[in-house]
Amino acid sequence: MDLEALNKEVNELIHQTGRYIAEQKESISSSDVDTKSVHDFVTYVDKQSERLLIQGLSRILPGSGFLAEEETVKNEGKEYTWIIDPLDGTTNFIHGLPAYSISVALAKNEKVIMGSVLDVNAGVCYYAWDGSSAYRDGEKIQVSTSAKLDDSLLATGFPYSDFQQLEEYVQMFKYLMKNTRGIRRFGSAAIDLCWVACGRFDGFWEYSLKPWDVAAGAFIVKQAGGLCSDFSGGDNYLHGREIVCGNPDIHSALLKLTKEHF
Repeated sequence: MDLEALNKEVNELIHQTGRYIAEQKESISSSDVDTKSVHDFVTYVDKQSERLLIQGLSRILPGSGFLAEEETVKNEGKEYTWIIDPLDGTTNFIHGLPAYSISVALAKNEKVIMGSVLDVNAGVCYYAWDGSSAYRDGEKIQVSTSAKLDDSLLATGFPYSDFQQLEEYVQMFKYLMKNTRGIRRFGSAAIDLCWVACGRFDGFWEYSLKPWDVAAGAFIVKQAGGLCSDFSGGDNYLHGREIVCGNPDIHSALLKLTKEHF
């Protein structure tokens, strides 16, 4: 399989889907918003974007399966599975905040071998495939070289419905407030991870995430020279609902803290 050629087709598809999302941003209203669970929202834009992606990806790789956030199709258990978030940052999209993305990853026998993320508002695509470097619109990217937390800028996501580890999260957050250059929260894990991959952020951590939130972005981080793990240092960040990423030094420092606090 020519993963580079496949990735090019995927990127063209997510750009097309991104144009659809951009066209809808001025017409979305409160009546278009449904609640999936507490503070977890979905719109017709999420669902239609997912349909467009599934139609296109089925054509690009016939017979493949899908693990998709909005479950417009249920088709898992294949050798090749697409892991899709059609609109990562739905709450931002609803409120007109310009941080939302499309995230598409391809897994072979549960191992991610390709990832693409489109920052919809910026029109910028981040991508990588097995054996490649990581790229931003054709330009090679890599993680930062910051070696100490004191010199680092971090990203995170706030829990919005799962508060079981809130106290642990707050304690770690307080430590990092005092011992880094700052912490940012943009509301799209896929974008956060891509900004780690290109060195804008030095590290990222969050809990209560789903596979489609992190599959593509974490893969891009790793291809850009970074490290990703769960809070214990294992590799169960895809389905384990927790992730810590960064350049090797900052990942190590954050991992020490997640082990202490969680």
